[in-house]
Amino acid sequence: MIAIVLGTRPEIIKMSPIIRECEAKHLDYFVLHTGQHYSYEMDRAFFEDLELPEPKYNLDVGSGTHAEQTAKILTGIEKILVQEKPDIVLVQGDTNTVMAGALAASKLRIRVGHVEAGLRSFDRTMPEEINRVVADHISDYLFAPTETARRYLQNEGIEENKICVTGNTIVDAVFQNRDISKRRADILETLGLEPKGYFLVTSHRQENVDNPDTLRNIIAGLEAVHREYSLPIIFPMHPRTRKMVEQFGISLDGIHVMNPTGFLEFLQLESNARLVLTDSGGVQEETCILGVPCVTLRKNTERPETIEVGGNILAGTGAEQILASARQMLSRTGTWENPYGDGSASRMIVTICGGLSGVRKVSGKSSVSSCADLA
Repeated sequence: MIAIVLGTRPEIIKMSPIIRECEAKHLDYFVLHTGQHYSYEMDRAFFEDLELPEPKYNLDVGSGTHAEQTAKILTGIEKILVQEKPDIVLVQGDTNTVMAGALAASKLRIRVGHVEAGLRSFDRTMPEEINRVVADHISDYLFAPTETARRYLQNEGIEENKICVTGNTIVDAVFQNRDISKRRADILETLGLEPKGYFLVTSHRQENVDNPDTLRNIIAGLEAVHREYSLPIIFPMHPRTRKMVEQFGISLDGIHVMNPTGFLEFLQLESNARLVLTDSGGVQEETCILGVPCVTLRKNTERPETIEVGGNILAGTGAEQILASARQMLSRTGTWENPYGDGSASRMIVTICGGLSGVRKVSGKSSVSSCADLA
């Protein structure tokens, strides 16, 4: 049996192809939703929009300090793992859910598979960096999205036979969910936008929005971009960011603020934007896959491949640097190669998990049960 543990919307998105692959292969699996960011009731529409089955378990841990949240997740997951006795636990990314899920399984001597293993920002002040490092070092299967990620894992002494370069499931998710979005959403028409006729912004990271000077600088940079190019700036604003904008009394000139959208609507906005400015790691990947130029509102990134292929640039959070970076990305011509694979990551991951002893299938049995078998 496969346990798929997730707790945030980005995890739902990146695990969605794996869930679909388990369904297609008729594998014995279940989904556990920790409710790290939102309760399952708030995320229910997200599962419905992506045409995914409901999770079997919902912990509804909610927000709190890192310690409080991690403790609740760890305790809740452990009880379910003891009850279900899965053969492998799959976690994805770098959240508290990932670290707690990997730790709970590891201590129960249940195998752990880390999807998107090996990402590094080399910035230990970021909680996400701590989570991903811990998860990698207690995982049995490390599904690295790129050769760069494999190299980082090898440099940290992780055995080669535990590492499998699969590509990134976000490629699978973008391709699959873009098809769904075309059937079910038309947000450009709703907002009166033309393809390539607007800029898209996301910003939610604690280090960017909780500091009043940093947040003011970011907003000033966005306003400067608007003045120079006279195009609408669409900003689906995270509740945390909106709260801080109001608390700090920051005005927004030329920026169209809206509530966060569903992933299908956001995928349409991303696909058709002229430029995306973000502090999100997932959005850096998605824009690179979609061929949309990206400006990252951070000083570092755990997605260096997006910069290496020419689809992204690090701007930091200064207003002048944000404008200069936007100019640079908008002046680039041509396209770049997608560094994250061909959309077969979920198939490779599920093939390995399906080959483990104890994972039941309706028909057939895979002979693949390790990363070494796919090498």
